[in-house]
Amino acid sequence: MPKKLKVTSNHIPTAPLRDTVKLHAMVGTPQETIADILNIDPKTLRKHYRGELDQSLAKANATIGGTLFKKAKDGDTAAMIFWLKTRAKFRETQDLNHTSNDGSMSPTTIQIVALDDSSADKTTT
Repeated sequence: MPKKLKVTSNHIPTAPLRDTVKLHAMVGTPQETIADILNIDPKTLRKHYRGELDQSLAKANATIGGTLFKKAKDGDTAAMIFWLKTRAKFRETQDLNHTSNDGSMSPTTIQIVALDDSSADKTTT
């Protein structure tokens, strides 16, 4: 693919160009790629569009976060779980500590035994 020549004249930002930069910054397009789309140098992009580059991702996260939060409040279980795991640091792991309180006994092997119905205590009262 032939390399595009960058425009060397003074760049003048317009509203449609700002919208393009915002859109690409929101979805995570690398700055070098955005500069290529606008046919300008990455330094020119950062010079003229600093606000759009800095704020777009935060605005996108706020929009999606707001939608996710609303879904969670409305009872969407998956949204609730996702929110709790990512924002409230909830975990589904279980930490089992089989060491004695004083630390003197620590298991080297744990054996789990399941009794079948025939060997279970069948005492009735």
